[in-house]
Amino acid sequence: MKKLINSPERVIADALRGVEAADERVRVDHTNRVILRADPKAQGKVALVSGGGSGHEPLHGGYVGHGMLDAACVGEVFTSPTPDQILAATTEVDRGAGVLHIVKNYTGDVMNFEMGAELATDLGVDVRTVVIADDVAVEDSTYTAGRRGVAGTVVVEKVVGAAAEEGMGLGEAAALAQRVADSTRSMGMALTSCTVPAAGRPTFDLPEDEMEIGIGIHGEPGRHREPLTDAADVARQLVEPILADLDFADADTILLVNGMGATPLIELHILFGEVMALLEAAGVRVARRLVGNYATSLDMAGASVTLARADAEILRLFDAPVNTAGLRWGA
Repeated sequence: MKKLINSPERVIADALRGVEAADERVRVDHTNRVILRADPKAQGKVALVSGGGSGHEPLHGGYVGHGMLDAACVGEVFTSPTPDQILAATTEVDRGAGVLHIVKNYTGDVMNFEMGAELATDLGVDVRTVVIADDVAVEDSTYTAGRRGVAGTVVVEKVVGAAAEEGMGLGEAAALAQRVADSTRSMGMALTSCTVPAAGRPTFDLPEDEMEIGIGIHGEPGRHREPLTDAADVARQLVEPILADLDFADADTILLVNGMGATPLIELHILFGEVMALLEAAGVRVARRLVGNYATSLDMAGASVTLARADAEILRLFDAPVNTAGLRWGA
């Protein structure tokens, strides 16, 4: 294992010190391992809290800032944050209008965010929760009951973060988050496994001449393994299941081609071009597009495709100013 770390035991603590030193938009509660906005929202606005295991950067800490999250809870690598972390984040960012939890559908995340929400409610904080389950690859996996939450989470956080910034109430924000989540689908693949620092070896074995279709962001097994093929065929195998699962032909769409951490941008752009050709042939209108590393899996080589149906309100909120380490425009 070759990694730029001091020791496996100190990865998260050291990384959080680096985040705080690098990003003036945030501050870090090192005791609770929570990344917070350096400039809290005004009183009377809904706050957004998300989080999960580390290793998916910039998800979620890279999306703390104006126009997106108010706080991100940082778990160990591929491990849910604890209820106490979630409670600390929720009570810290509450501005009197309630807090929306945006949670990826993994068993530990859902359970711990539920417990954290209950603890915060007992302290008088109004908490709502939306669970993201955008992965069409499998119905159940190593980490989940039901579909996994993957890169579509970024779209939800961006859209609802803008709405909360504008002053949308908690009930409306939760309903909007659910609407975006219900309209979003993703599918991923891997060329290599990833290596968790504490384990010191790849999560799974993948021969040089094979690829895994339908993986999750923790390196979970996908739909099937097959011989390595070209970008055009990979694009087809990611796009077709998404279009089969939800009709995107009659709406504007947000397209995200996401790297899993070790895929060069030149390859992501090749894949993006192939995805666009398939969508155009299928009559899908791509109104907004992103290419890059937005929800990764440590050092995994691979990619995912996310499509989100978007009406005029969703597009307006997606375009609204955002100023975070992971996304920045108009601000």
